[in-house]
Amino acid sequence: MGASVVLDVGKTNTKLCAVDASGRVLVELRRPSAVLAGPPYPRLDCEGVFDWAIEGLARIAADHAVAAIVPVAHGATAALVSGEALVLPVLDYEFEGVAEFDAAYEPLARDFARTRSPRLPAGLNLGRQLFWLERRFPAEFARTSDILLWPQYFAWRLSGARASEWTSLGCHTDLWQPEARAFSSLARERGWDTRFPPLVPAWRRLGAIRPELARATGLRADCAVLAGIHDSNASYLVHRARREDAFAVVSTGTWFVCMAHGAALERLNPELDMLANVDAFGDPVATARLMGGRRYETLIERATPRAVAALELARDTDRCLDALGATGDVIVEGPFARDRAYCEALAGLRKPQPVFASADATGTIAGALRLVSWPDAPPMNEKRGSLR
Repeated sequence: MGASVVLDVGKTNTKLCAVDASGRVLVELRRPSAVLAGPPYPRLDCEGVFDWAIEGLARIAADHAVAAIVPVAHGATAALVSGEALVLPVLDYEFEGVAEFDAAYEPLARDFARTRSPRLPAGLNLGRQLFWLERRFPAEFARTSDILLWPQYFAWRLSGARASEWTSLGCHTDLWQPEARAFSSLARERGWDTRFPPLVPAWRRLGAIRPELARATGLRADCAVLAGIHDSNASYLVHRARREDAFAVVSTGTWFVCMAHGAALERLNPELDMLANVDAFGDPVATARLMGGRRYETLIERATPRAVAALELARDTDRCLDALGATGDVIVEGPFARDRAYCEALAGLRKPQPVFASADATGTIAGALRLVSWPDAPPMNEKRGSLR
């Protein structure tokens, strides 16, 4: 079996990691994730990311045989496609202008009891983005044949196959009903549901890499491209795949996403940025969020001592876990798993609940590897350490 490559398109950074079957990182490349200014609106740098990824894949293929590529990406983002091209630029979810039509949008969209999706600012509800684009650019929107969620956009660019996957579809989009496993009334009434390609599991091999990309990169012609997964759900999958007991994963980065397996959905309070995510199996997961990475940067810019900034983040995380009623192990994934001050502060606040720090620096590699070897995934060597 050859190496696997994870294309991890984050809001702050984009990474390309080649890993072997044991999870050992063979090559890691990274670049900042750029937002380009308008017109017509702030947009994500799709071509910059893709061109960089192709160059990186060529560098990796020069030294390693690559068997599979797994796209992983942040949520609240979709590409509108017709034929082989974008109909409109991919909108940045931080663009506040999409709230322009909220007086019309909110009565149609807000159905927390069914969607478990709270009203969020700017374009963090993907449905709000679609509603705004449909009104502002009606001709272009009408030409849209496919709405591709962000991981599946890159899967399509690499393989030519179009698919949807529910970890991104169920990520506070207003478009999905997690418990019913169905599109929301908003998505059905607007006719958007028919523009999403068929739903497939994250581990589905959509096909081999496009022949022209195999030639350009030197990748094997049979290199498989998987459907891919929402980034926080990749971190969560590592643990969910092997256990049924109660636990919580704190996926850290630009956003801190606290996902509590076994927590009751009835505890969710939309006023506190609580919602239900959808895991790789299609099941709802009680979730609370905060923009931890950005908050940490702000604190440091204000000359807050690093230990004090870490304690503030730990307190915020502790409040999220309390609100969820999280029990069992707490596993910190992602960049802040290496921040000992943060992890020790969180462990102190959660006593006697065990707190662990993952050794996976990105919080997504091990989850992506689970997808590659699904359903025969071997136990992962996580090398996580207890802080108790």
